[in-house]
This record gives sequence, C-alpha cells and structure tokens, in this order.
Amino acid sequence: MTNKKKTMFIKTAFIVMCFFALLCLAINLNGTKETIKYNTASNDSEISTANDSVVIRHGSRERKELALTFDDGPDPTETNKILDILKKYNVKATFFVIGKNIELDSASVKRASDEGHEIGNHTYDHSDISKLSDKQIKEQILKCEELIVSVTGKKPSIFRPPYGSYNKGNISKIAEENGYKIVLWGGVDALDWKNPPAQEISNSIINNVINGDIILLHDYKTENTLKALDTIIPQLLEKGYKFKTISELLED
Repeated sequence: MTNKKKTMFIKTAFIVMCFFALLCLAINLNGTKETIKYNTASNDSEISTANDSVVIRHGSRERKELALTFDDGPDPTETNKILDILKKYNVKATFFVIGKNIELDSASVKRASDEGHEIGNHTYDHSDISKLSDKQIKEQILKCEELIVSVTGKKPSIFRPPYGSYNKGNISKIAEENGYKIVLWGGVDALDWKNPPAQEISNSIINNVINGDIILLHDYKTENTLKALDTIIPQLLEKGYKFKTISELLED
C-alpha cells in the first residue's frame, strides 16, 4: 500500500470511528427518558427497589406480612378456584384486573370484592403503556376503572402496569392526578405465567420471600398456580406470615 493510500485509509477509519462515537452519544442522550421494565423483576433489579411517593414495590420490612397479587384476570374458571382456596385458608389477596376480561366475567370480580379482596387496575386491554401517549394511558386506566366501579361500587386506588413496564415521569404524574399508587412487586417472581410445575412455583416463593414482599402471580391460563397455592399459603402461614391486601400492607 502506497503512503497516499495509507493516509486515505487512516482518514476514512477516523471518520467512521467519529460517526459511531456520535451515534452512541445520541443513543445515550435519548435514553434519559427512563423506561422501566419489570418483566422478571426482583429486589436485585438494576432499577431502585425502594418505595417512593407513588411507586410501591414492597411493604414494611419490619412486619411479617406479605401480599398475594394476581394479574390478568378475571377468568371465570381460575379466578373462582383461587377465591375458593383463599376462602379455605381465610386469607385476603389483591386482583389486578383487565377491563376487557371484566366485560367477559364481571361475576368473579364482584365475588372477589364482596369477599374482602382488593381490586386493582391493570389497564383495559393489557397494553404496554411505555409505548403509549399520555392520553392513551389515561384512557386505558379510566376505561378499566369505570368497569371496576360499575361492578364493585368502589374506585380502585392501585394500578399495576402490564409487564411492569412504564416511563417513570409520565406515569407517576398520571397516577397522582387520578388518585392511584403504582404497585409493582418485590422479592421473587415465580414466572407462573409460563405455567411451570406447581412445585417449582411454590418452592421459588416459599424459599425466597422476606417481610413485606408483594408476590406476583396470575389468575389467567395458569392452572399450576392453583395447585401451588395449596402449598404456598399453609406453609407461609406456618412460618408466621400474615397475608394482606396491598392497601392493608401499606398501612402504618
């Protein structure tokens, strides 16, 4: 290679390197809008796991209390079977419901509310709200809220974003304006939506929970969760834990 060609090659390489450096900088700057995805979240998440004025990840670490939460229902079969199990052990839980599913099965939601369980808002159609405009997020929340109120007579005060995914700035503002706390989860995620064996679900929870944990489970197309509950609840009760709704868990 001649000196002239070497010089040209070096200049070209330098230009390419500068281009990629600027591209990386632009990506980093664009990333200042914090999108949080909790799909497989735990207390080891790289995002802060501390509670703040709007986002709740756990209850008191000083009290031997836990909250069972169920997402994505109601389901006319599974939700009622879960309610039967909860009734058998006399424990309360929280159900984060989807508006579209309420339209198909309002009876399960009414039963859950009537039996002392808490009903939370999980959007109208389970959209990933991190990809929606503020207007669309409000529509998702308020449409689901309207259905919950029509069935239970109670306005929900807690909201869980589908997939645990949200843009921190705008959802906090929207939640506050509409009287909601954002409830995520902490400690363990049994990934029961994948429908692993019941023993795997129960072991992952029983062996890893700590005081104040919010336990994420599902009551939609996850039949092994039903089997796991008959192990999880009695064993944790035996260990001295008390089960609370989310609002009860957050009481001082």
